Amino acid sequence: MKQPAALDIARAVAEEHGVCVRPLAKERIDLDTGRVDIVPVPCGSTVASVCPTCAEKNRRLRMAQCREGWHLTEEPDFTPDAPSDDQRELTAYRADLVKAFRLALDEGDEVGAEEVREEVAEVDTELRQLGVRGSLPSLEVPLKAARKRSTKRRQDAPNLPRRPVSKRTVGKVFGGKYQPSTFLTLTLDTYGKVRSDGTPVDPATYNYRRAARDAVHFAALLDRFVQNLRRCVGWEVQYFSAVEPQRRLAPHWHAAVRGSISRAELRAVAEATYHQVWWPEHDEIKYSGDNLPVWDVRAKGFVDTQTRKALPTWEDALDQVERPAHVARFGVQVHSKGILGGTEEAGRHIGYLTKYLTKSINECFEAQTARQEDHAERLCAELAVTPCSPQCAVWLLYGVQPRGARLSTVAGKCKGKAHKRTTLGVAGRRVLVSRKWSGKSLADHKHDRKTFVRQLLADVGIKPEDQPQRLVWNNVEPGDPNVPPRAHLLLSAVAERRRWKAEYTAALLASAGPPESSATLHAA
Repeated sequence: MKQPAALDIARAVAEEHGVCVRPLAKERIDLDTGRVDIVPVPCGSTVASVCPTCAEKNRRLRMAQCREGWHLTEEPDFTPDAPSDDQRELTAYRADLVKAFRLALDEGDEVGAEEVREEVAEVDTELRQLGVRGSLPSLEVPLKAARKRSTKRRQDAPNLPRRPVSKRTVGKVFGGKYQPSTFLTLTLDTYGKVRSDGTPVDPATYNYRRAARDAVHFAALLDRFVQNLRRCVGWEVQYFSAVEPQRRLAPHWHAAVRGSISRAELRAVAEATYHQVWWPEHDEIKYSGDNLPVWDVRAKGFVDTQTRKALPTWEDALDQVERPAHVARFGVQVHSKGILGGTEEAGRHIGYLTKYLTKSINECFEAQTARQEDHAERLCAELAVTPCSPQCAVWLLYGVQPRGARLSTVAGKCKGKAHKRTTLGVAGRRVLVSRKWSGKSLADHKHDRKTFVRQLLADVGIKPEDQPQRLVWNNVEPGDPNVPPRAHLLLSAVAERRRWKAEYTAALLASAGPPESSATLHAA
């Protein structure tokens, strides 16, 4: 029984050669020849416990993205390309469809309106494929204006200095040659005194409710901080950042910020930054256990099981909000350091910034004692009853119908990432990158790495095998007899990777040239 299984050996060989260990089988059809192949496609997971090779590839790609944009000396070019003829024609056709949709609604032709809606969806898909970005106009005109809240600053927050923001993203040059950047770390406020292992000294007084809400709204607080920072320093600050948990399981923010910003300004902006959550009050749970709201077909909404009275809708509940339900703030710990580009210290900080990207939030710090397990359980229990969005089904526990409630909604059962133990409340992305970081998307960085290898092979005369140009990719159906077993997919991918490595090694040796002999060195 101690002898390794064949699939385990194939998986180990795949890990050794950097091949995805859980590839997805895809059907590839060559439109020129009609050939149909079942090929393995990497799963693309970013978590090492799921697929270590794909997670490591993603981490190295993120390191390249961080390195390329951190110490830029020239402004990246964001001049948009001119619209193509196909994009113009499809947009004009979409305008005609929108007019036909409005006309069908005015005439009461629901069948015709639905047909136009489907045609518009197909046109939108084609526009996306042609490279159109941004939101397209909606077919339905909003019936009610968006609710606006006062933008007046809170009296308990210090004033924030403001400067006109110039269209500049690179930092200043000091001494005619030094152009440093900043490594920044921000943490959330305290919820009670904690021990060295991150557990609270007094769990009874530790504010788990505030900790859970701060974690859920942490991304919005970071957005507010970046906005305030740009207004304070007077230029468009760019950043590459990662969200990590502390030992107390509260999220904190590591960011590589382009340009030099003084510690005093960073501390002042962090102190003056807050995020107000204008949601209905959700401090007291009204429904639990067997006493949960039920869906009423006639009312087309959830009602109280005892009184059969309809619960207030999300819009009605917002109309009654007079003060924010929660205010998120940063803590007093603000760490920053100036870093010069191209130095060993810059590389070390990039490695530190991307160190835990192959792990999920809860895997970064594993519980080793009973106190740590109890602390994590109490935080997860609070997150389970903390609403994560206006559509969250947890709102029914507080007597409010979530936005878009329907028959399939189950009170207290939300599938949002914020309620999962693997995220500890951080529902957004682990890596946050500003739009003007490097002038490229993550797909562009990946394409650049492939282009570099292909160009290196072409320079030494190694031509890749002729690849089909016109392809169609389809998902395979469950139980398809043409799909080979996973071990076959793994070994096929390993053979392909070994061939690529052999070609790349040969290209490196050829590009280096013949080694110089001792006689040549002596003559020189």
